[in-house]
Amino acid sequence: MGTETVRAQVTDEVTERRREQRGWYFYDWACSVYSTSVLTVFLGPYLTSVAKHAADADGFVHPLGIPVRAGSFFAYAVSASVIVSIFVMPMAGAAADRTGRKKPLLALCAYLGAAATTGMFFLDGDRYLLGGLLLIVANASVAVSMVLYNSYLPQIAPPEERDAVSSRGWAFGYAAGSLMLVVNLVLYSAHDSFGVSESTAVRICLASAGIWWGAFTLVPLKRLRDRPTASAGQAPGHGWRQLAATVRDMRGKPLTLAFLFAYLVYNDGIQTVISQASVYGSEELGLSQSTLIVAVLLVQVLAVGGALGMGRLARTYGAKRTILGSLVAWTVTLGAGYFLPAGAPVWFFVLAAGIGLVLGGSQALSRSLFSHLVPSGKEAEYFSAYEMSDRGMSWLGPLLFGLTYQLTGSYRDAIISLVAFFVIGFVLLARVPVRQAVHDAGNPVPDRI
Repeated sequence: MGTETVRAQVTDEVTERRREQRGWYFYDWACSVYSTSVLTVFLGPYLTSVAKHAADADGFVHPLGIPVRAGSFFAYAVSASVIVSIFVMPMAGAAADRTGRKKPLLALCAYLGAAATTGMFFLDGDRYLLGGLLLIVANASVAVSMVLYNSYLPQIAPPEERDAVSSRGWAFGYAAGSLMLVVNLVLYSAHDSFGVSESTAVRICLASAGIWWGAFTLVPLKRLRDRPTASAGQAPGHGWRQLAATVRDMRGKPLTLAFLFAYLVYNDGIQTVISQASVYGSEELGLSQSTLIVAVLLVQVLAVGGALGMGRLARTYGAKRTILGSLVAWTVTLGAGYFLPAGAPVWFFVLAAGIGLVLGGSQALSRSLFSHLVPSGKEAEYFSAYEMSDRGMSWLGPLLFGLTYQLTGSYRDAIISLVAFFVIGFVLLARVPVRQAVHDAGNPVPDRI
């Protein structure tokens, strides 16, 4: 084979890889609008108001006959979605690895979640149970779809490109969230001019996220390609049994398991802040919905630069050190959030800016770092365990947040309780020798990690 032929093949491979990477970015563009507009901005305060409308004289609703303070219902629904995800994610991850057919599963999860999100248009009156059900379906769907999406990363990017590719994916997601939030802000702020009520405007914003999710999912479905895996032909287990099998396999790679445990702890805190910040702003600080939208928009805009900037820092200091620095910043930010004065939007914006600068980078670098610790052929299976604490799917953080509020009646106490996740996560991550972990997973060790 001549030199020119080899060069042409290498060029074709690089061109195809870049094309696939660009398609991969677009799933972040598609589904991040759900995480931003629905989970972070609108659904928490709106579902809480619907639950309060349905509450009894003591402020409690009674799903399945269980007394729940209306202000805690949203947090409990987020936790319930993880219980559903725990049963589904390991099965989906193992099925993807053993069949090599990720795209059909990705399409199924994406469009089920998009349909549930679009259905939130019908959430009005006292239909808090409908809201909880749709939230659980949408959250479980995005969780499973992200297992499949993330598992493509080791296949479409060589080790030296993963930090940058992962960071660009997050940046795409935050850019999409920013764009849709601008549209949401215009509609919500000027709803009278459009001839719709405030409630209807919120429901349109919720439904539009589902339509966006479904429409842009077509891009990755066209560009990503399925690959045969070494696990092909084996039958996956079911639910807890499959999760147990994955964990047993990880026990043979204790350093991978140690990193995953550290990630599950600190990311539980990150995802709880994302999902509960709007409730804290509206209920404890008395801020308007418009103020919350602007604050989240600020987070999204700064998160684009933060994700890319922390990606560059990782080239100099390594992903592990950069993540550890971000956990210190998260701890300081939450401590400051506890002392925010009520009715003071400017200070809430300062807090939002601090969150935005570290949010995207801490998540993107965690994803790329974990991809180095996954054995070849088991990407989706391992990422199913990883995903259990990602994208607002954490269960312990929302549960602690909801219980703290239920017991104290204070959202300030609830928000400060989350500091424990960042402190413990920092200690656990600092103890993981990541270079040895990459080697033990059978992967090449990057020069800097």
